[in-house]
Amino acid sequence: MLKHRGFPGRLPGTDFHFTIRRSNKKGATRLVARERYADRRPADRQADAAFLAALWEHFGEAAFVRGNLDAGRLSWLFGREVVAAEEPFDPESYDALLRLDLARARAAFPEVFGPEASA
Repeated sequence: MLKHRGFPGRLPGTDFHFTIRRSNKKGATRLVARERYADRRPADRQADAAFLAALWEHFGEAAFVRGNLDAGRLSWLFGREVVAAEEPFDPESYDALLRLDLARARAAFPEVFGPEASA
């Protein structure tokens, strides 16, 4: 499992994790697209935005390996702002390639990309 050095481990001041410490001996937790409902708590939305901002700052538009990124946090963005970057895609692999879908990310989280994102 690749460890992304310099990537934040959690949202500061909370228990929202962004990375995991070690791999699961049974294999990586499966990535699934979780439905985000409009009535989600503001703290959850803030965690999603902070995680997306960290992905953008760390990887930009380049494809990246899933590695030690938390499956639960990735699943809130998976299938929308974070998409598979390879075919076939293995949702249970630490080596799976992902990338940001910038158009959808900017539309869903304009606060992450700033005012120039809407231009």
